[in-house]
Amino acid sequence: MSEQEAPQHVEEEDELDAKLNYKPPPQKSLQELQELDKDDESLAKYKKTLLGDGPVVSDPNVKNVVVTRLSLVCDEAPEEITMDLTGDLEAIKKKNFVLKEGVEYRVKICFKVNKDIVSGLKYIQHTLRKGVKVDKATFMVGSYGPRKEEYEFLTPKEEAPKGTLYRGVYTNKSQFTDDDKHDHLSWEWNLSIKKEWKEEK
Repeated sequence: MSEQEAPQHVEEEDELDAKLNYKPPPQKSLQELQELDKDDESLAKYKKTLLGDGPVVSDPNVKNVVVTRLSLVCDEAPEEITMDLTGDLEAIKKKNFVLKEGVEYRVKICFKVNKDIVSGLKYIQHTLRKGVKVDKATFMVGSYGPRKEEYEFLTPKEEAPKGTLYRGVYTNKSQFTDDDKHDHLSWEWNLSIKKEWKEEK
């Protein structure tokens, strides 16, 4: 979305993985990890710190990774800019979220991990304007174990586009995925870049 791409963006990642012939290691369940080296007391304590006591949710119908909210964090915003991702995603698709041109902002993603460790979480965002792709950003979120509390991830600061040519509505196609290419959530949302936060009609 910014006129200058943040250095943390990872472009054309699939092509890079193919060149390096990278394959993520086989995923082990939380129970398998807890059973490894269980006679080593110091290692057991260390693993408990990382892994917790066990799965938070045992219901097989509950997803391991649940993305709950996405927010645009901006100190200048007159009100909170956030979307609830646990409800109707089609309703989000029909709404325009507004940013004033030129402001600095960050994307904050809130999510829960319920059962097993998830490796290499990443947030991918394709940005289109009038059907034409203008940007792709991939943010490495990291690896997380199950816990009751939500996790939060903040992207680096970006600057909203500025100027008459850049004002208008941008469509973002977002995806929360991981090293094993699980699609934890995919959704669309619109970002409207305006001269002022609330323009007179």
